[in-house]
Amino acid sequence: MIRLEQDGGVWTATIDRPEKANSLTEEMLTELARIAEAAHKEARVLILTGAGPVFSAGADLDAARTGLATSAVWERLSGAIAGFPGLSIAALNGTVAGGAMGMALACDLRIAVPGTRAFYPVMKLGFLPQPSDAGRMIALIGPARTKMILMGGQKIDHETALDWGLFDRIVAPDALLPTALDIAADVLSAEHRHVATIKRMCRV
Repeated sequence: MIRLEQDGGVWTATIDRPEKANSLTEEMLTELARIAEAAHKEARVLILTGAGPVFSAGADLDAARTGLATSAVWERLSGAIAGFPGLSIAALNGTVAGGAMGMALACDLRIAVPGTRAFYPVMKLGFLPQPSDAGRMIALIGPARTKMILMGGQKIDHETALDWGLFDRIVAPDALLPTALDIAADVLSAEHRHVATIKRMCRV
């Protein structure tokens, strides 16, 4: 349910469970984490996207109720993405929700199609967000807006997400992956050490 395409230095991992809104099981998260970890040595650009009209609805609810919500695999995945020395891009083909927000927040950039919403209903569901997610969200949009999402349960539309800085660009569906590749072009043509150094300089 995770497809990986490797084209030179570009790795594109696609969540492919559209019949379940790309909801995530532990096996899927583990595979995504394995891919992100392997990318450290072998890829220059890591793109995460989804099949169908939704990027991911977050954790599979049955799995969440039986322990997935507190599994360490979420942090393993987001940590591997955040530590990737190249450029990571979340190419959001549709709504991103719940724990799936963690992998999008860990990426360097988030581009999305019109109609994409972002929400993280941990307050209503009685779960905590993954440990690093709140801090990464605060770094992007500030503490008050983070509370709007995590505590107020607000569903943020794509215009608001772009205005707040949660999304970096809105593009037509057929331009989503081409835009990601266009953004990544300079990274692909540069030396690995140069890319990693600039990325370290951009950390706050």
